[in-house]
Amino acid sequence: RLTGGRVHATDATNASRTSLFNIHTQDWDEELLKLFNVPRSILPEVRDSAADFGTTDEAVLGAAIPIRGVAGDQQAAAIGQACFAPGELKSTYGTGCFVIVNTGWQPVASQNRLLTTLAYRLDGKPTYALEGSIFIAGAAVQWLRDEVGVLATAAETAERAARARQDANVVMVPAFTGMGAPYWSPDARAAVFGMTRDTGPDELSRAALEGVVYQTHDLFAALAADGRAPTSLRVDGGMVANDWFVQRLADILNLTVQRPAVLETTALGAAYLAGLGAGLYTSLEDIAGQWTAASEFTPAMDNADRTARLKRWQACVDAVLAVADV
Repeated sequence: RLTGGRVHATDATNASRTSLFNIHTQDWDEELLKLFNVPRSILPEVRDSAADFGTTDEAVLGAAIPIRGVAGDQQAAAIGQACFAPGELKSTYGTGCFVIVNTGWQPVASQNRLLTTLAYRLDGKPTYALEGSIFIAGAAVQWLRDEVGVLATAAETAERAARARQDANVVMVPAFTGMGAPYWSPDARAAVFGMTRDTGPDELSRAALEGVVYQTHDLFAALAADGRAPTSLRVDGGMVANDWFVQRLADILNLTVQRPAVLETTALGAAYLAGLGAGLYTSLEDIAGQWTAASEFTPAMDNADRTARLKRWQACVDAVLAVADV
């Protein structure tokens, strides 16, 4: 606590993103502080995700508003999706994609190149998660719109993907800034495979959406290999307003995909934490009772088609990674 009643504090999820915080001891890590030459004295106090973080400055917002909840972006989205039980997970689709699965009170060390992180900390007790990050999701559609100029709006990809030629096996590996989990190849670069003279905006739109779907499949395969095979998926973010995209997720993942009534789950999760910290909610069960699904998408693709598509995708990824190693 600073002088004049001011507070210098953060929560455990944000602290865990600094590379200075030990998620096992729940304290700043002395070895890491020495490695990065960061004095402990300049670091904030680490509090629960629902706690008293003081009030806003009246001169800034015109009132002293209590701050009772703090969480990192993706952790807040998981809370907004009410992923409170071990095994429950969400996937956020914006510019990139971030999957978080709740693993409970025991941290799970991934053997398949996923990240062990904090989901949240309440009443002094940390809840852990496994996380997988995809660098490029909606940004692939933005590239088609802004750089290539084949789209007027991102929303039109749903209609274009639906009318793309069924026999067109165009695959986009959207590694514009490298590949994230589970490949972790910073030198990989994007590529489009299978183009012919008949390839146009419709086929490219479908390939961009499917590239995100296939990357999600790879993350889920890594989760399954770590013993955390998902049984359903809750999605959020701007991309999931696209029905074609969400249906393709269900088809390729072979899972039921639930789209909530509120897509901006990061803001919702922050609000839930504030409500919990202020006593408006008494438990996580109270919050979970607020969550509702607006739409549910079930798999409609046969196994042979799914297997062929994933085999083609993996061959394309292997080619991109091989070029990155040259």
